[in-house]
Amino acid sequence: MFRCREEVLAFTKQLVNIESIVNTDGEKVIAHSLYTLISSLPYFAQNPAQVVIEKTIDDEQERYNVLAYVKGTKGTSNRTVILMGHIDTVGIEDFNQLKELACFPEQLMDALKNEDLSGSAKQHLESGDWLFGRGSLDMKSGVSSHLYLLKYYSEHPEELDGCIVLVAECDEEDSSHGILSALKVLKSWKEEHNFEYVAAINADFVSPRYAGDENRYIYKGTVGKLLPSFFITGAETHVGSCFEGLDPNFLAAELTKQINYNPELCNEALGETTVPPVSLKQTDLKPSYTVQTALSAYVYYNFFIHSWSPKDVLEKLKEQAYIAFGNALSSFEERYRQYCAMSGETYVDFPWKPRVFTYEEMEELLINENGEAYKNYMDQFKESLLQQKDLDIRMFAARVVEKAWKWMKDKNPAMILFYSSLYSPRIELTGRTRNEEILIEALDEAVEAVQPSYEYPIVTRNFFPYISDMSFVALSDDEEGTNAVSKNNPGWGTKHYINFQDIRDINVPVINIGPYGLDAHKKYERMEMTYSLEIVPNLTNLVIKKVLNS
Repeated sequence: MFRCREEVLAFTKQLVNIESIVNTDGEKVIAHSLYTLISSLPYFAQNPAQVVIEKTIDDEQERYNVLAYVKGTKGTSNRTVILMGHIDTVGIEDFNQLKELACFPEQLMDALKNEDLSGSAKQHLESGDWLFGRGSLDMKSGVSSHLYLLKYYSEHPEELDGCIVLVAECDEEDSSHGILSALKVLKSWKEEHNFEYVAAINADFVSPRYAGDENRYIYKGTVGKLLPSFFITGAETHVGSCFEGLDPNFLAAELTKQINYNPELCNEALGETTVPPVSLKQTDLKPSYTVQTALSAYVYYNFFIHSWSPKDVLEKLKEQAYIAFGNALSSFEERYRQYCAMSGETYVDFPWKPRVFTYEEMEELLINENGEAYKNYMDQFKESLLQQKDLDIRMFAARVVEKAWKWMKDKNPAMILFYSSLYSPRIELTGRTRNEEILIEALDEAVEAVQPSYEYPIVTRNFFPYISDMSFVALSDDEEGTNAVSKNNPGWGTKHYINFQDIRDINVPVINIGPYGLDAHKKYERMEMTYSLEIVPNLTNLVIKKVLNS
């Protein structure tokens, strides 16, 4: 086994010291620093074309990826393993008065000794085997593990039969511009150098799954993530005549009651189950106070998937929306009748029925009715929205649907279902291809070899449970599944676009072997050094060797 702790720790501290918060100039700084570091290694000084710094594509931010490769000289194989990890972090505002120390682990840990820590944070601070600081866990120690292996094989290419490629990407914490841009370089290298991409190893962080969980997890494949959204219209009325209209907030509340925490919307696959969806935003779209009820409301939900496609999710949520709409109208009728009995007013039947459309269905209806006039109008409207640089992708989508709704002839209350953000595709690693079989076997053998050297159980699971760039190096969805995303995202092709063919052109089985720790994205973010700096690089190396030699 490599004795690599001190070298990986030095790389980790060097990277953590660079404040590289997503969507700031720090992403440029860390990329240039990493490029300089790799370029200074003797191998890359002699082979400068084998390390590149590449600006992201179609990105409002200026930021860069760093990619490098080592060609082994042990044999003539073109089998290639991709080592990937992100170099951006979340912000540091949560550090409060210690914000200036967030990226300086030693000073931060000294300062934390004066804080009233409790539980494991205090124990870990005093242990000497944990490193605190922003990015220490998520995921600069993981990148440093990969960097150590890149450096090692650059010094010992004679031990490598095949190739390794390092991808250090930006913007993982927001919109994945980094990895989506890096696919272009990976594809060009594949064609230019005849690389045969056979496996990818991500190094994102892992954490306990529940209180008292001492397992260190390795993941095969990853969860997928969608952001299903609803534009909900009602029937406007004066609040003094509330039963003459239908409040869209009432519909939105019933919809969230139906969807939030609903076990029917958990996706089980390979013996593992996603958490149910939960709302991330719920608001009406009134610009200011009036005594009229709102015309429309907007809600969106986090939705994790293991085996369902984006098309499956639309079908399931459309069904749930019909249920919610019906329940809301039943409650409305019951309360209206109760009110009439109390007040003596005459009950009048209301005209509304449950109506739910996907965005694709509404678009098809409006194009059939209005042809090029509608399409040209909406194209111009989207272009005008693009000028609003502070309008995020989710609200961009809502404004497009809101504008399209104005073309609908039937303005009776309805729910419009669409996707308003990035789809992070699910990846199932089942052994259905020879490369998948080899990677699974290599991982199992690596864990068996390393486990005796480490006191806590190293356990493999099937789906990485967090959002990561693993999602963009392989696809388990077919074209019908991805079309459900592109045809139901109102910002597709303007505010937002993914070239799924780029992913299919790489399409490499992927696992995650990453640092272990707690409180990622929080003030007490910390990484356990023994596992992260010693076990992770050695596990990764054993997998590389087995995969390349198969």
